[in-house]
Amino acid sequence: MHLSPPLKMFHSSLCSEKSPWKGARRWLFYVMLSLMLGVLVLYSWFSPSWRPLLIQRDDNKTAVNTISPSHYIPSQFYVEYPYQYHFILDEPNRCRQESPFMVVMIPVAPQSKEARDIIRRTWGRENRVLGQLVSYFFLLGKSRIGNDAEPPDEQILNESKKHHDILQSNFLDSYKNLTIKTMVMLEWLSSHCPNTSYAMKIDSDTFLNVRNLVDMLLKAPRHDYMTGLVARGAAVLRDPTSKWFLSPNVFPEDSYPPYALGVGYVLSLDLPKRILEASKKVQAVYIEDVYMGLCMRHLGIQLTDPPRGGLFVVNMPSERTDCYFASVIVTLLHNSEQILDVWNAYETRPDC
Repeated sequence: MHLSPPLKMFHSSLCSEKSPWKGARRWLFYVMLSLMLGVLVLYSWFSPSWRPLLIQRDDNKTAVNTISPSHYIPSQFYVEYPYQYHFILDEPNRCRQESPFMVVMIPVAPQSKEARDIIRRTWGRENRVLGQLVSYFFLLGKSRIGNDAEPPDEQILNESKKHHDILQSNFLDSYKNLTIKTMVMLEWLSSHCPNTSYAMKIDSDTFLNVRNLVDMLLKAPRHDYMTGLVARGAAVLRDPTSKWFLSPNVFPEDSYPPYALGVGYVLSLDLPKRILEASKKVQAVYIEDVYMGLCMRHLGIQLTDPPRGGLFVVNMPSERTDCYFASVIVTLLHNSEQILDVWNAYETRPDC
């Protein structure tokens, strides 16, 4: 760059004046940079939105998560469990008083009253089957993030008073929190049903043949038992656009351990407490049925295949006989409203 003589003299003077301060300015720059980095580290440590990632685990200590349930979790893979959730609607004595052979737990969204009513009018009304008592409960989270002290919605409260089959906990009810929902279910079963032999978790848009289920369980083991549609060697989906994407940083293996598909599975009632203990050592991922499989592997317990194929069905055949629904235990449907048509076909079936 060409400078005129006066500008050359000004430039030379400026440079000579600046050089004594050069070292001091550089020192000040590094001090400021260090302060900024320190503030960033302190923010990331104390900010509630980051706390779920700061989970300490070892062989002797329970994982402690300090975040409140009212905050979102930044990771798309992990869920906030273990955590001390509590029930805002409960049936604290019913299972102990009834001592059913089997408890059927139906996770359902708080706003899905129609789905609950359909089940109550169809397979959920089968309380005494093959001489065994069966109890049904609907498991709900909260429909929105809010104060934990807020009372339940009036509609759900009235529904609970009428049917005595609602269990509602204070986690946010969402697809990403299905693992939380299942673990809260296990907590409830472990503490409320000491005289019950089996529990089933089943989706609300599913047909359940309770008679076939009870018949199978009357011949099943009472301990270390979990069955359903067992996936073996299922590939871990690495496509980020997939609903079930899991990063290699979270789960580096190429395939999952065996797990029972979440549409509907059964377990003996000695397992909930042990799975809850395993959850203290196994990081909780958002894919609920996979997480159950991970806990089972940690416990060293093998899943059991059903006594024959075709009892737990995800893809209902388009062409089927009138006796189809008499031959299955679980069939996933398109929606809960379809249960009404399927139930009518099941009740009016010929002698199968």
